[in-house]
Amino acid sequence: MRRDRLLVASTLAFFLAVDIYFVLLPRLRGRYLSPAHRCPCGGARGAANSSVGAGGGDAGRRPPWSGYGDGPAWGGEEDGDGAAAAMEEEALAGEMSGSRLDRLFAHPLYNMRLPELSDGEVLLQHGELMDYYRRKLARWERQQRHYSDAAAAANLSVPQVQATFDPEASWLKFHLGINRYALYTRDDPGIARLLQDMHSSAVISADYTQDEKALKGVCDCSQVVKPSGHHLKLALKFHDFGKSMFKPMRQERNDETPEDVFYFVDFQRHNAEIAAFHLDRVLDFRRVPPVVGRFVNVSGEILHVTRNEELRSVFFTSPANNTCFFAKCLYVCKTEYAVCGHPDLLEGSMSAYLPGLSIAPRISIPNPWIRSYTFSGKEEWEVNPFYCDTIRRLYPYNSGNRLLNIIDMAIFDFLTGNMDRHHYEIFTKFGDAGFLLHFDNARGFGRHSHDELSILAPLTQCCTIKRSTLLRLRLLTRPDLRLSEVMRESLEGDGLRPVLTEPHLLALDRRLEKILRAVQRCVRKLGERQVVVADFVEVPDDQPDVAATRSPPPPPPPQPHLPSEARSR
Repeated sequence: MRRDRLLVASTLAFFLAVDIYFVLLPRLRGRYLSPAHRCPCGGARGAANSSVGAGGGDAGRRPPWSGYGDGPAWGGEEDGDGAAAAMEEEALAGEMSGSRLDRLFAHPLYNMRLPELSDGEVLLQHGELMDYYRRKLARWERQQRHYSDAAAAANLSVPQVQATFDPEASWLKFHLGINRYALYTRDDPGIARLLQDMHSSAVISADYTQDEKALKGVCDCSQVVKPSGHHLKLALKFHDFGKSMFKPMRQERNDETPEDVFYFVDFQRHNAEIAAFHLDRVLDFRRVPPVVGRFVNVSGEILHVTRNEELRSVFFTSPANNTCFFAKCLYVCKTEYAVCGHPDLLEGSMSAYLPGLSIAPRISIPNPWIRSYTFSGKEEWEVNPFYCDTIRRLYPYNSGNRLLNIIDMAIFDFLTGNMDRHHYEIFTKFGDAGFLLHFDNARGFGRHSHDELSILAPLTQCCTIKRSTLLRLRLLTRPDLRLSEVMRESLEGDGLRPVLTEPHLLALDRRLEKILRAVQRCVRKLGERQVVVADFVEVPDDQPDVAATRSPPPPPPPQPHLPSEARSR
């Protein structure tokens, strides 16, 4: 008996010693060892990365991201030492100047040039887009003539609205810049011009959106959950024929979504659409169409310019003498759900339209991690921890970047708190090689006090992440580039500032730490090689300053096995 006790005690002592040596001591060493005692290689590595990122590296030098991969990619001790040494070196040199946002976008991770794009990797060619533009404008002019003739026959006077053909319009430049990698390039000056145009251009037409029109005849006001969304939105057209989706303010920024409200009946928030665009840009995804805030005169810029009689019929004047309107059996059927100006001005978000489906087809595919849209019941992924093993065997998630892009989208949604990602869209031209569009973000930023960890299920169940995504997330934890501070600065440029309240900004930092801890747990369980997927390749020696994220050539457009729907936006 004494021998057995001695054997058990010896075994426990052995495991305790192993745990202390391999787990506890490395953590303590990384936390308390001063930078002066750490390995000096990190600083040199960071300096080499900076020189390559600036475009002045030698032909044989590694691309800027390769040095970051030498240590644990989830922010372990070795790589953290290099980042700390690099930050000290930058501070001592006094070279850090300008805003946080400028410093972030000047980082090598944000300056990886794409390879030269082939025609198959660009969504639209200049000639076909101009022909499409002329046809749309000609049809508009015919409709205006018919409307004027009908008004004259009825002895009605209607204002004459003139649309102009502008081949240099900012929305045309935006459409021409869409490629298989993203909706726009980081240094595209046309995006700032597009935001300004959506903020200030004259509105010549207002109408319901196409998806709202498609609901006519299927909307049942007795339903608790409506066929699509719980929001008012309109399509506004500008004098150069650009289009924007207007989502008006429904609740104050300080109002948090109550705990008892289901995500599928929650109000959508215009400021969430604005903040999501800025977050998408900060994360370097560039998959959200440009969004800007704007005050709209609901009388002069909607009621007086619309040709849709049903839209006209939902306008009324409130007891406070404010101009209001509501959705007529499209989402909510009562005046209690109306939005009102003060007395006519109403703030909202303006989202740029993508090219029409007739010229740039898209397909909408159910999210594999779709939630249950009933008051009871769960989806398979909510009860099966090995659900990702099934998804990995299905097309198109069994090869290529589709699953990794789904995980990018889950990370983005977790940061915003958006639980309503039931579908995702892709351009059919790019097939499986294309990116996912991050549409409809208005249900984000509802609860700053709660972090919905189930949104991260694709990451935690599949335990894989792009190296480029992980490196940018880690970069945004640095004190001089903290995500909340960068977002605060980015949102200051919007006309509706402050777009987010301080608790929502601080929640971004908290959620970012939880994402990195989830990756760290995966790495401990499976190892870095299996979790962190290298999505960059080194370029030939004759192109020393080109850093590309090129993957294999795009296959033909997919024929998805999942049911799809195409929504025009």
